[in-house]
Amino acid sequence: MYEEIFQELHLSVIELPIEWAAEIPVYSGYLKELPFITGEGHSKKELYRQLIQQYQTYRAEQEEEEDEETLLSAKDFLRYYDGETPDDFSWFKEEENE
Repeated sequence: MYEEIFQELHLSVIELPIEWAAEIPVYSGYLKELPFITGEGHSKKELYRQLIQQYQTYRAEQEEEEDEETLLSAKDFLRYYDGETPDDFSWFKEEENE
């Protein structure tokens, strides 16, 4: 099930060799395309769950950064319109008078 999610996202999970801690297996791995996203657990399911959670957190941060980059200041906005002030943006005139 978890493998299918990563396939849909076009991501590859690299599973590292199983380690043993007090006779309990420890599965670890990372995403090939994003090697800083790593996970480990006592089962493959737990490993994949951690990878998915970290990937979701990463994507949310990336989307926030993209949203911040697309916002323009009032002056930058007006530059794209060759200095013309649209009628419904009269509050820009108030800023210029200050």
